[in-house]
Order: sequence, then structure tokens, then C-alpha cells
Amino acid sequence: MTFRTPGLRSGIGTGRSRLLLPVAAILAVVVVLFLVFTSIWTDLLWYRSIGFSSVYSTELWTRVLLFVSAGVLMGLVVGANMLIAYRLRPAYRPLSVEQQGLERYRTAVDPHRRLIAIAVVGALGLLTGTSAAGQWHIWLAFWNRTSFGTKDPQFHKDVSYFVFTYPFLRLLLGYIFATVILSIVVAVIVHYLYGGLRLQGPGDKASPPARAHLSVLVGVFVLLKAVAYWLDRYGLALSDRGVVTGPSYTDVNAVLPAKTILAVIAFICAVMFFVNIVRRGMMLPGVGFGLLVLSAVLVGGVYPLLIQQFQVRPNELDKESPSIARNIAATRTAYGVDKAQVTPYGAQTKPSEDQLRSEADTVSGVRLLDPLVVGPTFQQLQQVRNFYRFPDVLDIDRYQLEGASRDTVVAVREIEGAPEGRRGWVNDHLVYTHGYGFVGASGNKITERGEPDFVEKDVPPTGSLGNFEPRIYFGERSPVYSVVGAPAGAAPRELDYPDESPAGQQNNTYKGNGGVPIGSFFNRLLYSVKFQEKNLLLSGAINSESKILYDRTPRERVQRVAPWLTLDGDPYPAVVGGRVLWILDGYTTSAGYPYSEKMSLGDATRDTVTDTRSAVARQANDRVNYMRNSVKATVDAYDGTVRLYAWDDKDPVLRTWMKAFKGVVQPKSEISQQLMAHLRYPEDLFKVQRRILARYHVQQPGAFYSGQDFWEVPQDPTSRGKTTPPYYLSLRMPGDQSPKFSLTTAYSPRGRPNLAAFMSVDATPGSTYGQMRVLELPRNSPIQGPGQVQNTFEADANVKEVLNRLRLGGTQTVLGNLLTLPFGGGLLYVEPVYAQAAGGTEQEPYPILRQVLVMYGGDVGTGATLQEALNQIFKGGTGSVAPPPPESGSPATGQQASPEVQRAISDAQKAFTDGQEAMKKSDWTAYGQAQQRLKEALDRLARAQAAAARPAASASPSPSASPSATPAG
Repeated sequence: MTFRTPGLRSGIGTGRSRLLLPVAAILAVVVVLFLVFTSIWTDLLWYRSIGFSSVYSTELWTRVLLFVSAGVLMGLVVGANMLIAYRLRPAYRPLSVEQQGLERYRTAVDPHRRLIAIAVVGALGLLTGTSAAGQWHIWLAFWNRTSFGTKDPQFHKDVSYFVFTYPFLRLLLGYIFATVILSIVVAVIVHYLYGGLRLQGPGDKASPPARAHLSVLVGVFVLLKAVAYWLDRYGLALSDRGVVTGPSYTDVNAVLPAKTILAVIAFICAVMFFVNIVRRGMMLPGVGFGLLVLSAVLVGGVYPLLIQQFQVRPNELDKESPSIARNIAATRTAYGVDKAQVTPYGAQTKPSEDQLRSEADTVSGVRLLDPLVVGPTFQQLQQVRNFYRFPDVLDIDRYQLEGASRDTVVAVREIEGAPEGRRGWVNDHLVYTHGYGFVGASGNKITERGEPDFVEKDVPPTGSLGNFEPRIYFGERSPVYSVVGAPAGAAPRELDYPDESPAGQQNNTYKGNGGVPIGSFFNRLLYSVKFQEKNLLLSGAINSESKILYDRTPRERVQRVAPWLTLDGDPYPAVVGGRVLWILDGYTTSAGYPYSEKMSLGDATRDTVTDTRSAVARQANDRVNYMRNSVKATVDAYDGTVRLYAWDDKDPVLRTWMKAFKGVVQPKSEISQQLMAHLRYPEDLFKVQRRILARYHVQQPGAFYSGQDFWEVPQDPTSRGKTTPPYYLSLRMPGDQSPKFSLTTAYSPRGRPNLAAFMSVDATPGSTYGQMRVLELPRNSPIQGPGQVQNTFEADANVKEVLNRLRLGGTQTVLGNLLTLPFGGGLLYVEPVYAQAAGGTEQEPYPILRQVLVMYGGDVGTGATLQEALNQIFKGGTGSVAPPPPESGSPATGQQASPEVQRAISDAQKAFTDGQEAMKKSDWTAYGQAQQRLKEALDRLARAQAAAARPAASASPSPSASPSATPAG
């Protein structure tokens, strides 16, 4: 006979269910803790691998400190008020329908009162701590703040107060406000639940203990409001009420006194709430609170509105002029444009022959190779195999070529990934691990076919840049992660490049210092979890010497090492000391500089490149009003080594972060001369500064208020609806002795298409680095703007004929960068035109340079070379024809010239002839030498004539250097 015990079976099932829940909860907690540990430990391993573990530990411990401090403070204060409210519950509660309904809730809550309290307090502490930990940078900046040494004109406080201290005080006040408000909410709930507060029934609606408790909390809240009103006074330094950022007339004369009055009233109101602890009734605090609300409306809102409406608006220019003047001075200083030189420029359109000769070398360094266009050309001519890839925008640097510094278009050959049909985890992460090679082409030389003249090319690399490590393990297109390295003697596995060997390829084993060791089972387990890839744990190809490379793009690595920096969107590669280094510019920014105008960093740096290409990163839409290029950073393309250099060591923001992260940024003196030769003025900073100078070149408050002289950056004529990007090129500004590598832009008057100004900044490190010069054209200038020039080109009959010939057979024409250069007292426009064959061939079509368009004044020229185009405009000027040599006899006396004069004339004629021959052969070295001989001969001629005291000496041609040869078409 079998006896069934259903009750027992049910009890066992219930026991299992009760056991399952805590076990599942424990497992969930263990999994979460393991995931948190994995994230923290793998981050620490990464920072250790590049030698910046102090950065991670400083940030981590700061986060922990803020998390614990804010969370514990919130939990203790709210929990204490919850406990006080419970202990102040009345012993007797009058019977009422309300209390009968609450009794059911009290009965349900009381058995779990402690658990509920712990859960509420814990949740609030967790949320508060998490929020506070995310503000670690505000705390670190405040704790390590550095004085600016400059005081604001309104409150006479050091600028550091507004940049570092004021944001921290606002943050701290916000958390205290939140703690007090939550304490009031919790106290009201507990008092109501346990009868300390009543909504129904006769008599007082609050027990004396409850009234006293809540009076203290509300009094603290109002007292904090008094502090907030007082602190708001300093926030007016960033007010946007007026015409410009900063305290306006209304802010200074109405809002500022109102904030002070409200602070005093709030303080008195807080005292009334505290007095209510010993008084019976709520009349006194009620009156005080009503007074505060009424004052806030009348004093804080209505009064400033009346001042603005009836005093400022009828006389706005007169009232706001002092604020505008302060804003102009602060903005120019905050963005580093206070030393920009704005000079009038005549912009004549018919220069004399002497001017053309004296400024001929202005066009010697014109860069015709457009990095925005020739990416496909590099791809077709230098890709080597289809698993390599060049970026869609190339970079511009300078290299010593043929004894002179030349603008050079550069790029690295990065890995694209395994070919189609060969994809898989092993190939993607263990074989195709890195790119190979550095490619560079002269910016102003091309081959006879119109293709780039490569100074460094091919695989393995050959060219003029010497020996260097060509492998690119860290680049802009590197895989998310790769596993590299093998024991000594093991066959190399990582694909280097294909060759003609029997194996068909050359392989490599990574020997760099970068990367995290992943040979141990524990590390493999952690990284398999991190990347959610089981093969990292199971693969037999991973050995004791293996390393994992990840976070490999230059911007990622520098951003993690220096999280307080804003990075330029365009890192560029350079061959320095036998290595390929990525060079990045780092900015320190702030939104707290008093009186300085705020702008969106994303909007200010948008242009054709950021809107149409992926290789240049867009800036976030952070609003800033202070910006410095304080750091130059490098990332080694082979081993990922990151170095930071203090470029502007006087920047208080940089010095603050250097105190917070000691030893992370190296002094400027550590920059090698080889690296210094490749540093340049950064693009994103220049874009922001040109946006600022479009308005803030006007320094008179009246003219600034009217806005009639404001400029704007013109739209790109080759990409409608996009802003023209700035251009790197070597040019000679008026007054300079020789061309300099510069970053340039043009301005148009606001709402008009012609040219208003031309701006350049010296981009080469040296005594004049960062010097901004703006050539301001007459307001009624006939000089055409970029859009008008483009229209003129397209409407010109000769240009149309040439372009139509190029477009035969379906060939497409691609317009290059429209460059603007000061020349001969005016402005010269130069635009390369590329031809790209129609599709359908075995290779993808790529652009090659076929024509050069130039415009000076109203004259348009076109030619297969820059020189041919210039000859059409200047009828033989600009170095294509030498200055006419003097006759052998003096025109004044008819006497025979001295032997020295005759030798000088003969040498000058020979040097000129040699130069023309060298130019036809595109032999720029010989051409430069010939021009130097021509200059020396003309100098000797002038001296010989002066020594002979001939009247014609004053008419002898001035010595000059002719322009460098332009590309052969």
C-alpha cells in the first residue's frame, strides 16, 4: 500500500522555490561583479601596457571618492530624516476615515520597515553616487585650480574662479539641494503615514514634532536658496541677456542688486522657519515664504524687465557699449586672437612689372595636389593589394626634398581586412593585423601623365625619406582588436605584404612593446568576456608570447590617456626618427571665461571635409568660450606609444590638469628637432578663430553693435552648401622675405559674394609661429570672392573650350581646392582641374591633374601647367621672362660697359636660359640653382654699375627670385 503525502510534496516544492530566488539573486550579483571586475581590470592592463596607469588610477579613485562621498551623504541625510520622522510619530492618532485607511498601509509596512528603508536609502545613494562620479573632472579641476593672473572687470575676481571654482560650487549646491528636497519628501511621507500630518479631522493638521522637523528642513532649503541667489550674482559674468555674452546694463543695474536683495530676503525667511521650531502655528514662516515668492517675481523678474524695456531699448548702443567693449576684449583673449594683425590691403589688379618680379616667389610653393581629391589616385597607384586602403582625405606635411622644405601630401597604407571569401576569425584577428608603408608626393610637382610625383612609395618602401619602420599596427583604420606575437623560432603569421617569393607573401611577428599580454588563461578569459568572443579563450593559436592590441586609433589612445583634452579631428602621419608617428593636437577648453562669447565647437569646425569625408572626425557640439592648443601628442604607429608635450605651458587650464595628472605631460623641451619640423598649426583651432575674427576684428563697440563690417566664411565653390575649409600651403605674405608654410582662409562680407579679407597664420614652429595676419580689402573692393571666381572660370570661353576637350569620351572633370594668394599687390586665385576617366575599365577611374586655372583681377588664364596659365595673364611676367638685360653700352653716354658689367650681363642671361630649360624638363633643383645664379648676377651688375657711377644705375632691374617651377602637365 502506498501512502501519498501531498502536503509534504507541496512543502518541498515551496522550499525549493524559496531557495531558488536567493540563489538566482546571488548568481546575478556575482555575474555583475565579475563584469565590473573585467572592465576595471582590463582597463588597468591597457593603461599599464602604455605606461599611463597613473591616469587610470587617478580617475578611478576620484570617481570612487565622489561615488562614496555623495552616495553616503545622500543616504545618511535621507535615512536620518526618515528615522527622525518615524521616531517623532504621535503615540495617539485620532480616529478618522483617513487614519483607518492608513492603518492598513502601516500594518503592511511595519514588518518590512527596515528593509524598505535600506532599499530606499541604498537606491538614492547609488543613483547620487553614480551621478557624482561622472563629474570627476569638475572636482579635479577645482582641487588643482591654477590662477589666470587676470581679473574680470565686474566682480574683480581671478578668471580661475569662473573657470574652476564656480562650476564646482554650483555642482555642490545642486547635490545639497537634491539631498534636502528628498529629505523633505521622505519626511512628509513618513509623517503622513504615521499620523504626524493629517489632511482630515479637526484641530492642527501637524503634530508639534512634525511641524518642528519640517520647519527645520524647509528652513535649510530656503537658506540654500539664499546661497544660490548670492552665487547667481557671479553667474552673470556669463549672462546672455544683452547684445553679447557678459553682464549687460540690465544685469549690472537691475539683476545684480535684485539677486543681492533676494539673498537677504531668503536668509530672513529661513530664520523665520527656524524660529517656528519653538512657536506654534505656520503664520510666520508662511508670511516669510510669501514675501520671498513675491520678491522673486517683482524684484527678480518685473524690475529687470522694466529696466530693459524703458531704459535700455531706447538707448541700447549707449547703454550696452561698456559691455560690448568688455566682451570684445575678453573674447579676443579667450580664443587667442588678440594679437592678430589686421592691415589694409590695396588689392590692385594691375601690378607693375617690378612688383611681379619682386614677388615672383609668392607662387613658388603653390600646392596643386589637392588632398581632398587625390585619395583615389593614391589608392589606384599605391594600394598594391586590395586588402590595403588609404583614407578618403590625405594629409599635408613638409619634408626636406632636394635641399628645400616642400609641401608634401602624405598618407599611410592601412589594412582593410581579409579579402572577400577569406574572412574568418583567424584571418581577421590573427593574420591581417596591420598596414604597411608610408606614401608621400610632392605638393607642387607631378609627372608627365599628371599623376603625383611620389617621394616615398611602393612595398617595401623606397624614396627620399630614408629607412623607417613601415608597419602600421596603430592607425585610423586598424581592426577593433588583433592578437599578435609568437615564440622565438615560430613561423611568422601576421601578413606583411605579398611578394614574388614561392610563398607569395612576407609575414611578420610583432616585436613592439605595445599590447596587453594575453598568454595566461585568466587574461584570455577576461578578454573573451570583454569582446564577447569565445575563440580568444579556445584558440590554440594564442600562445604564451601573444599580445592583444585594441583601442588602436590615434584619437582613441590619446583621449584615454588625456581624457581632459579635446582632440583635433585630423591626426596626420609623419616619418620621424625612423618611425611613423601620428601627430595630434590637443585643446584645453572651457565654457566659463567671463565676458567671452560662447560658440558651438561642432558648428564652428564644420566644413566640406567634415561633412563629406570620414577620415576627419567631427567635433562634438560642446559650447565653449575659451580654447588653447596646449598639447602636441604623438602615437607610434608600430608599438602604440603615446607621448604628450606641453606646447603652451603657460595655459592655466593645462597647468591645472598637469597638477592633477603628474608626469603625464612632458615639457616642450623634450620635443626633438625632427619632430618639431613636422608640427603645424592645428585646423580645428584655426576654424574656431576664423569664426571669431569674422566678427571680432571689429573692436569699436559702435561698429560692432551695427554689425555692418562683419564677415563670414564663404561657401566652398566646389561643394555647394558647405563651408570652405582652410588650406595649408606655402606662401609669402606682404612684407615677408620668403614663403612660409601657412594655414589660410578667405572672408566675404556678410551677405555679399565678393572678397572682404584674406587671413593666414604661420603654421611652422619658430619665432613667428601662430602669428595671424589679416589683409583687409577695401569695402567696395572689386576683388571677386571664391564663388564669383568659380563662376568666372566656368563662363570664360577659353576655359570652357579646354574643359569640353577634357570631357570628351565621358571623362569627368574634378575641381581641386581654389587657393587664394596675395600677389603683386592683389590676390591671385589658383585652381587645379583633374580629369577622371569614365568607368568600365579594369581599374577604377582616378583623377589626374590636367589643367590649372588662374585668375588675377579680371584676367583668367588656363594651362597644362601653372606657369602656362600665369603667362596668359601676365604676358610673360612672373619669372617666365627675365628682366631685360641692359645694352652693352650705356644709353646715357654711349660708352662701352666695363668688363665686370659685361660679365654680369652674360652670367644673368645664361642663368635665365638655364632656368627656362630646367623648367621645361621639370628639373626643379636645377631651376632653383639657376634662379639663385640669376639673382647673384643681377646683384653684381647693380654693384658694378653703381661703382662706375653711371646714371643708368638707378634704372637697373631689382634683383629677385623667380618662382619655382610648376607641375608639368
